[in-house]
Amino acid sequence: MKDLTLVILAAGMGSRYGGLKQIDKFGKNGEAIIDFSIYDAIQAGFNKLVLIIRKEHEEIFEAELVAKIRPFIDVEYAFQSIDDVPEWFEGVEGREKPWGTTHALLAARDIVKGPFTIINADDYYGKHAFVEMAKFLTESVSDNESAMMGYIVDNTMTDNGTVTRGVCENVDGYLTEIVETDGIKRTANGVVGGDDESPIADGTMVSMNFWGFSPAIFDQMKSKFEDFLKNDVPKNTAKSEALLPNDVGSLIKDGVTKVRILETPDRWFGVTYQDDKESVLAQFATFQSDGTYPEKLWTK
Repeated sequence: MKDLTLVILAAGMGSRYGGLKQIDKFGKNGEAIIDFSIYDAIQAGFNKLVLIIRKEHEEIFEAELVAKIRPFIDVEYAFQSIDDVPEWFEGVEGREKPWGTTHALLAARDIVKGPFTIINADDYYGKHAFVEMAKFLTESVSDNESAMMGYIVDNTMTDNGTVTRGVCENVDGYLTEIVETDGIKRTANGVVGGDDESPIADGTMVSMNFWGFSPAIFDQMKSKFEDFLKNDVPKNTAKSEALLPNDVGSLIKDGVTKVRILETPDRWFGVTYQDDKESVLAQFATFQSDGTYPEKLWTK
């Protein structure tokens, strides 16, 4: 079998949540959401794990997460740093925030050597998604064909505020356009999003940053990131970010890659806001009581 690598974006600061939510405890035995994703990935056949974090968080990640899972999967760290930029880029004085999820992906470019999937640390994706992605990475991934796990928009909502999603268009199961859309929420008239609260049709597929790539993506994204530094950063030096969904969409338009949409019936949940925590705790308690997951994930 091919080596399959799970890459997890875990360098965020959780500004809306109010803390380092990547390792906040939700399971019966103190498991974080990330624990359940890693467990599902191992069950689906993934045998390598790369955690993209900030260097200053390495000690707490090792103590709270990684030490207990090393017996089950090979683990490496990749560090997202604001200084990880081309030599010609002079930087932005006073900026501390890294350059977004495309920049985070590139932090793993010297570590990941085979087919891989990349996900967010603080999102629960469901077991089915990892099984489908492992199958794609084993059978179909290539330098010019990638995959995205698609979720029905109504399965990705929170009752505690708005969310940001990559709203997708497709033809014959292949992604044709993806638009990162913020302000998505339920209303009496259905789901809406964006500053103008445009309607989002029932059944619309959205991206939850769950992608399957070959290592060719690193060189492909390098050029997109350099374009971002040249063209976007000068327009908004404090807050501009290179977002992975937008850059994947740009690669599609350029004809560099095709992206197959893999569908899942699973319902997403996560902790965008602190008020989400109670419902997530209850959901994992149910999962660990009904046998969906063992009461202790990391015991042999």
